[in-house]
Amino acid sequence: MRNPSAWYRLRVKSLLLAILGLLMASMVFPLSGGVAQPVMRTEDLWRQVYQLVPNLPLENQYVNKETREISPSTLISRLIRYHVTTRGRSPIYRLDWKLTLADYLGVNERMSSSIYPSADTFRINPLEGDIAAIQKLNRVQRDALVQALVTTFAPAAPADSSGGLPVSQPSAVPSVVPSVVPSVVPSPSAPPISPRREPRPGDANLLLTP
Repeated sequence: MRNPSAWYRLRVKSLLLAILGLLMASMVFPLSGGVAQPVMRTEDLWRQVYQLVPNLPLENQYVNKETREISPSTLISRLIRYHVTTRGRSPIYRLDWKLTLADYLGVNERMSSSIYPSADTFRINPLEGDIAAIQKLNRVQRDALVQALVTTFAPAAPADSSGGLPVSQPSAVPSVVPSVVPSVVPSPSAPPISPRREPRPGDANLLLTP
């Protein structure tokens, strides 16, 4: 028989993790320039992941209990909900996504089938199938999945007006002030000195007043 107190604590914990996950998800697309950015739904995000890594398994064969129709839920949509809502991990860091994949690989947190996404809406709990699908991926496929998830959730970097890569601001180049070379003003030359003339006969007469 299930212990009521343990079940109550489990449900409270899952509720708190869900609230934390929603708060963190709302911070993925921050405000920019005073204009609110559109918050993308999980249904839109998992489609982008499949576009980036098209060879990922869909695992969309599960039947809804109420509608008795095949649900559009996929492996990646449930993985995102498990990551953000169930575990309350950040969707913009590679390490957090690797921890989530480690949960599916059975080397990290133990996954509970009772709180797994869509466990209460599908006829068959998708947890075992999702675990098997993730474990079939090789390391290259898992790395590509992590990169696609980070790329999908990471805020866009500012780009230039042409839509290209972010423009790096040119570094300030110090202006070179040319050194002032003082102009050389030539000093006035002294008048030329006539060579001394030797006295001649008759020079004394030149001193007489006429």
